[in-house]
Amino acid sequence: MPPLMFTRRILLGSVAAISVIGLPRFAFGQTPNDVLVVGHVAELQTLDPAQAVTISDFRILINIYDGLLRYKDGSLEVEPGLAESWDISPDGKTYTFALRKGVKFHDGTSFDADAVKFNFDRVLDANHPFHNTGPFPFVFTLGPIDKVEVLDPYKIALVYKEPYAPALTMLAGAIGGLAGISPAAVKKFGKDFARNGGGAGPFKFIEWVSGQRFVLEANADYFRGAPTLKGLVFRPIIDENARVSEMQSGGTDITIEVPPDNIATFTASTDYIYYQQPGPHLWYLVLNTKTKPFDDKRVRQAINYAINKGAMVTDILKDTATVASSVTPPAFDWAYDGGLKPYPYDPAKAKQLLADAGYPTGVDVTFYVTESGSGMLSPQLMGTAIQADLQAVGIRAKIETYEWNTFLGKIIPAMPPDVGVAELSFMTQDPDMHPALALRTGAAVNSGGYSNPKVDALIDQGRTETDRGKRGAIYKQLQDVIYEDAPWVFVANWKQNAVSSSHVKGFQLHPSFTTRFYGTSKA
Repeated sequence: MPPLMFTRRILLGSVAAISVIGLPRFAFGQTPNDVLVVGHVAELQTLDPAQAVTISDFRILINIYDGLLRYKDGSLEVEPGLAESWDISPDGKTYTFALRKGVKFHDGTSFDADAVKFNFDRVLDANHPFHNTGPFPFVFTLGPIDKVEVLDPYKIALVYKEPYAPALTMLAGAIGGLAGISPAAVKKFGKDFARNGGGAGPFKFIEWVSGQRFVLEANADYFRGAPTLKGLVFRPIIDENARVSEMQSGGTDITIEVPPDNIATFTASTDYIYYQQPGPHLWYLVLNTKTKPFDDKRVRQAINYAINKGAMVTDILKDTATVASSVTPPAFDWAYDGGLKPYPYDPAKAKQLLADAGYPTGVDVTFYVTESGSGMLSPQLMGTAIQADLQAVGIRAKIETYEWNTFLGKIIPAMPPDVGVAELSFMTQDPDMHPALALRTGAAVNSGGYSNPKVDALIDQGRTETDRGKRGAIYKQLQDVIYEDAPWVFVANWKQNAVSSSHVKGFQLHPSFTTRFYGTSKA
């Protein structure tokens, strides 16, 4: 029997053996030591990194696709990926990459400069024959690319219309994985590429059963060497209690995002390894600034004062997060305004602001809450606590709860006009990315419809300023403006976590909030 078929049968047989919720621990022993089963927080949405919008998707896709660059282990600093080296022109507009030779995509076709150009042109050029395989909502984070030039079979140039300070960071981030897509796979599957994929990363896709499993097997021809694991199985387990139960029963080897109430259970036992890694995360409430009552800044400020964020961090999140004060997470120490203190819990001030805005008897709003979702941190418990705090000041919030992917579909690109508040979280790789995506006028995921010319101007200044010190100062100004205008409620900055069986070796969480399993094994 060919090795590939043997691996596939092991993988699929293992999944069938563990698919029943609450399976006894002894049954899990049938799973081979070279297959890792991951308890995942959400159903995968797409196999196209150019289409993906959630960190839960990127956590999977980073194991299938490599970009031109990548983040160093344990850092948001960049290092070579599919590109061996790079140069930046003196005017900051042209980035030239020397590509690795001998790299093969999972379908056996070759990686080269033509492949990179195809991938960038597909998402940037509306006239490209495969542009209709989109949409590509985050592609603008790659910056104002004017053209992509093939200089020789293994040298490519990205020419920008203007200097773009986050360029290398974005190329190393999850969206940058589009550079490592197989053009042959896109041509073969067309609009169905999102369901089939095809990259050059350490693992390759073999099966996707919606709501049950997503299966990858090792890429024996990976240019860095074959992974130790023979396969990965991602199981979407949306319910927090079910994820914990599956981890305890042996139905999963590793669980990403441990509910705060269950951390002590795992840390108290030598059967498990607990992981925690701070990173640039923000949990917040989006306010619908286009409709009443949140079209009034005073009401937006009132809701910021109304919520006891400190109690939420202590009582619900069990100090796995800190109270947030800004759109910029403190993980970006060079751009974070440490002097900007969180809105204090002040119900009296909230009531006064509501009265000043014309709502002396309070106001009714609809509040969207999600069941689960990457980085959402016990969203239903937090939603209930927020609802109680708002009720105390006269903001009567009616909660509507949705599954994560349904939830995203309801608020992106814009919240319905009859919805006032929605939970959301975001993990970013650059101080530019989150404001540019979600606060700039007309941006791709500006769900609350916020628009402020001063904010737009500061975002534009920050992304074109290549001096890091000056750039950091711009982002601190940006934070001050957003803090005062209060388009969101800044709630918490999370320290991401995970738990694994003690048999898992070599796994580490990454500050980018992606999960790399290339160096992971099972004893």
